[in-house]
Formats: sequence, C-alpha cells, structure tokens
Amino acid sequence: MTMSAFFIIAVLLLGFLIVFQIAKASEYVAVLKGEKKTFEQNNRINGFLLLAFLILGLIGVYWCNALLKPKILGEAASDHGQKIDSMLYITLVITGIVFVLTQVLLFWFAFKYQYKENRKAFYFPHNNKLELIWTVIPAITLTILVGFGLYYWFKITGDAPKDAMTVEITGKQFAWIYRYPGKDNTFGKKYYKNINEAQSNQLGLLWDDPASHDDIVTTEALYLVKGQPVKLVINSRDVVHDVGLSHFRMKMDAVPGTPTTMWFTPLYTTEEMKQKTNNPNFEYEISCDQMCGKGHYSMKGIIKVVSQSDFILWRAKQKANYVQAFPEKDPATAAPAPAADSTKSTKPAADSAATAKK
Repeated sequence: MTMSAFFIIAVLLLGFLIVFQIAKASEYVAVLKGEKKTFEQNNRINGFLLLAFLILGLIGVYWCNALLKPKILGEAASDHGQKIDSMLYITLVITGIVFVLTQVLLFWFAFKYQYKENRKAFYFPHNNKLELIWTVIPAITLTILVGFGLYYWFKITGDAPKDAMTVEITGKQFAWIYRYPGKDNTFGKKYYKNINEAQSNQLGLLWDDPASHDDIVTTEALYLVKGQPVKLVINSRDVVHDVGLSHFRMKMDAVPGTPTTMWFTPLYTTEEMKQKTNNPNFEYEISCDQMCGKGHYSMKGIIKVVSQSDFILWRAKQKANYVQAFPEKDPATAAPAPAADSTKSTKPAADSAATAKK
C-alpha cells in the first residue's frame, strides 16, 4: 500500500473521530444544560432509525439474494454438487431463521425500550435454564450439520465406482497439466527429476516403463464424459495449489509429493450448460483456490464435458506423450517398408519353369 493510501485512510479515521467527539460533546452539553427534551427526542429519532434500518436491511438481504444467487451459484453440474447445495440450503435456512429472529429482537428492543425518565432497567444476572437451552440446542444443531459435512466429504474423497474414468491433474506455476492412461488403463511411472519441458516431458515420465508409452498428456483442456464418474488424482509440480471446480461444487488441494483424490459424476455437457445459462460462451473452469504466486490470478483451466462418442473421437486424435518426445517412433509417420520388385520376384520363377520343360 502506498503512502498516499495510508494518508487518505488516516484522514478519514481522524475525520470520523472528530465528528464522533463533537456529537458526544453536544449531547453532554445538552444534558448539563437540562435540555432533556432534546435528549429524549434524539432517542426517539435513533429508535426510529434503527427500526427503519432493520426493515430496509432485511429487504436488501432478500433482494440481493434474489438478484445475485443465479449469477453466483447457478445449478450444480455434478451429483455430489447437488447434495452439497442441499446441505448448504439447510444450513442457510437454520442460520437464517436464527439471524432474522435475533436481529428483529435486537432492533425492536432498541426501539421499544428506549430511554424514558420513569423507566428502570430490570437486572437479570443469571438463569441456568436459559443458559442450558442456548448452549445445548446450538451445539446439537451444529453437530448434525458437521456430521452431514463429514458424510459428504468421505463420499467425495472415498473410493470411486469401478467404472470411473481416472484422470491426473498436475498444477504448476501457473497452469494445469492433464494426463490420461492409454489402452492399458495404467499410468506410467514418473520421477520429478526427469521433468524436461524442452524434451516434451512436463511430468517427468520414465520412458523405461512401457506403461508410460501410451499415456496422453495435454494442457489444452480436461475432457470428461457426461454421466460417467471421474476420479481425479491431483498433484503439484512446485508449490501448493488447489483444484477449484465451482460449477461442480468441488475443491481439493494439490500438494507437492502427496497425491490427493476426489471423484464426481458430471451431469450436463458443456453445450447443455450453455443453454441452461443462456450464455453461448459458457465454459466449465478450473481455478486455483490457493495463493500460489504472483501469477495466481491467471491460473485457469477449461473443462469440456462431452458425450461418450465425442470423447472417443477426441481421444483418437491425441498422440501419446512418448510419441511427442520421440517423433521418430510415431507409427503414423514411420517410413513404409519398400515394395518388392516384381521383375526380380518373377524371373527366378520363369527360369525354373523353363528348366522344368527341358
């Protein structure tokens, strides 16, 4: 923060303190002069203002929710995401009821029981029953909510279904790398000291391991299949990142040297979400939800949720990382075997036939 910013903040704070002190001094002077009418009138004004603030504030909360909720959240695009949304709504209902009741009572009491000369405050020092009620009930409620959260957490991070597709996501400053297993459905081994982007080896795959020869590595986008569970194996190549999937209501840290996992099932293709959101430019995004350096703001990835047939077509067009590192070993570009010389192949046969006639 610059010195000018500090100066502006200091001036604002000083101005606030001056106004506050003048207001308090005026109030004390009025009391000392015996101007009780002014004091009581100010109390009534403050009481009405508090009541107006309560009403306008609750209207503002409702209006902001109705206006911004569709833009901020939208519909959850995964099975786990819908359950998380349900848990969130239950939490908001419970805490919202408590919030409204306490705020209504707070501001109403400030208005109803404002200062009057003949009114004396009732001193209520202690009540075991009340303390037990407002301690036990919130504790039980919060325990239930935490229990639901733990249940969904273990579902998300637990074992994926047997038919789940497995994809590896690796974070680096400041991009995402995606790896798919080949036809053997097995990831090849890797070692961080083998990372060499100049040789098309962003993940440090061990080429001595045959399982790595058909692994597909891409930074273009993460392709998923609608309706098929996907298990994400999450890694980091440098510092701690975080895979944030806001449309799917999922997130998980990417920790160097410690793979983490989570799984979910996409419910809508990218094209379907474009129609649902009325946004022709809609894309599922991966954000980094952990401050990871000066380029953190730019660390965004794209997810393409497609049909099974479209995924097969996309997969067929991809080249294995091994072939990208060693183009000369690409079967598609290998030189064809020389064709046999027909004259050489038929001449011996003709000679043998002539000899047989003799």
